Amino acid sequence: MLELETLARYDQPVPRYTSYPTTPHFTETVDAETHAQWLAEIPGDESLSLYVHIPFCDTMCWFCGCHTRIVNRYEPVTAYLNHMTAEVERVANTLGKRHRASHVHWGGGTPTSLAPTDILRLSDAMRTHFDFDGESEFAVEIDPRGVGDDTIYALGKAGVTRASLGIQDFSPKVQQAVNRIQPFDETKRVIDGLRGVGITEINVDLMYGLPHQGVEEVLATIERVLELEPARLALFGYAHVPWMKTHQKMINEAALPGTEERWKQAEAAMTFLEDHGFITIGLDHFALENDPMAVALKTGALHRNFQGYTTDHAETLIGLGASSISSLPQGYTQNLPQINLYRRAIDDGHLPTARGVELSDNDRLRRAVIERLMCDLEIDLVQICAEHGETADTLAEARPKLEELAADGLIELDGDHITVTPDGRLLVRCVCAVFDVYLEMAEGKHSKAV
Repeated sequence: MLELETLARYDQPVPRYTSYPTTPHFTETVDAETHAQWLAEIPGDESLSLYVHIPFCDTMCWFCGCHTRIVNRYEPVTAYLNHMTAEVERVANTLGKRHRASHVHWGGGTPTSLAPTDILRLSDAMRTHFDFDGESEFAVEIDPRGVGDDTIYALGKAGVTRASLGIQDFSPKVQQAVNRIQPFDETKRVIDGLRGVGITEINVDLMYGLPHQGVEEVLATIERVLELEPARLALFGYAHVPWMKTHQKMINEAALPGTEERWKQAEAAMTFLEDHGFITIGLDHFALENDPMAVALKTGALHRNFQGYTTDHAETLIGLGASSISSLPQGYTQNLPQINLYRRAIDDGHLPTARGVELSDNDRLRRAVIERLMCDLEIDLVQICAEHGETADTLAEARPKLEELAADGLIELDGDHITVTPDGRLLVRCVCAVFDVYLEMAEGKHSKAV
């Protein structure tokens, strides 16, 4: 373990690097017209990845950092779904050609807040305009609380192949502290039901750094989770950003673990999972050895996008729904986050684009460096620069900071070859930040590193 002084020095706000440039640097100069042009330029034989955002929940989990809205009536959900199916059609028409969907991901919010009939309606709308085949992955995020057999049946009928269940922690004290009461038996019932309708690929999301959590609580939760036999786990560090997510003010800050305790939780969890047959993937994911994500790590085919680590290699990811982000060959675009403005744009016959950023050649190089570091934990700067028609001198400004990281034990530096050390893994975002020329302009926009 690193010295506490070193940990504290690096435990500063840094991006999660699910894109580069990161979202604080998106601007309104990229608008709906730009987005439409970029979509129309995508070759017709290219497979696409589709992300759908369902921004509704029936209760607010106080740790949540997602774009969501609490609803007690279903009418807003119905209205939103009507507009989303219209957006699916509009995007497909703008593309001008029919494309294969290699990966589909529904996130939120809570996608399973949709009524079973609407799960099928949205799935049918997507299949009407995009081609799904036997190799298409269709993943849905699920909050197990209150999920009935009819919803599980609808997910199976819709063709879902992978389910990602939010758990966070099974400790009743921790659950009460974050306003998410979720018994183990309820979670198990949903997972058993999903497997019963043919959805056998199960992911679970856990968190460390929550109020009243210690190493004992984290490991006890993981031990129960292993009884559910998931193929993948994600262990995210809770990001306490109440200045951005005001509902987090409900969390008792005095009950939050400090930097050293958070580090111990993450390291203990990693060791426990590795001892139980899981491969550590990048910063915070784990997969069984025969899972496609572990295979992708071994073969250098692992990628990172707005859903985190992924086996998706599509060059184009199209985001659908309020606040969704698209990653296109030309750059990034983001939909309007306000649901009323999103719906108005659809009603007016436009794509609901709010902002974005066009990539420069230098952005593409730095994005590639950051992605490989996040995924592989090592990189040869000479090689990757050559692949982008540049020399390593293009990144020369990073050298002093890299040498400092090496002196502190976060990386090994052999000429222009960087290897993140075991102690540096949990701080890999700090290593990536060395190559981020935009970072100083986004102070206060990101969570801490540990």
